[in-house]
Amino acid sequence: MTEKVEYWFDPICPWAWMTSRWMTEVEGIRDVEVTWNPFSLSLLNEDKDIPADYRAHLDRSRGPARVAMAVRETQGQEKVKAFYDAVGTAIHPENTGEQDETKRLREAIERALEQTGLPAELAEEAEKDTYDDALRASNARALKLVGDDVGVPIIALEGAAFFGPVMSPAPKGEEAGKVWDGALALASYEGFFELKRSRTRGPQFD
Repeated sequence: MTEKVEYWFDPICPWAWMTSRWMTEVEGIRDVEVTWNPFSLSLLNEDKDIPADYRAHLDRSRGPARVAMAVRETQGQEKVKAFYDAVGTAIHPENTGEQDETKRLREAIERALEQTGLPAELAEEAEKDTYDDALRASNARALKLVGDDVGVPIIALEGAAFFGPVMSPAPKGEEAGKVWDGALALASYEGFFELKRSRTRGPQFD
């Protein structure tokens, strides 16, 4: 029986991007069907006491999540993954090195919309709050399932939800399947809460 899985992402998060590459791989080798849900780290932290430089980064980089939600609301859920694949590729492995973060993300959004055949005018939603309430609702639904004090990625399936896994690089082939089987086994135990070790490397993009 096909396992229904939900995945929450903010396109700006490199760790969510890495895990999404693994989850995409899992879709091809396990009987799972993933629904891809936009999430906003900017909105998640809007009322929190966070460092000023991180606040500024979140304020500059809220656009991709807004456009992802605009895609879902105006073009349909089935278009979200294609947009995320395209905009995430532009933001992360194909980072242009442009120092102006706002400009770099705007270019990534415009490129992703063009590549996926989505309306170019959706790029304007990056600077608007039109779909912020929908993003807040998506955030709230994810956090209700997994609990507080987490970011993305968040994965939910019937009877279980968890933050992560955080990995680098993303495993491929049957190794990706083995990691999924292990994560699923841990998450399915109601009494399991946390397994963690220090990161020894940053995101390694293919």
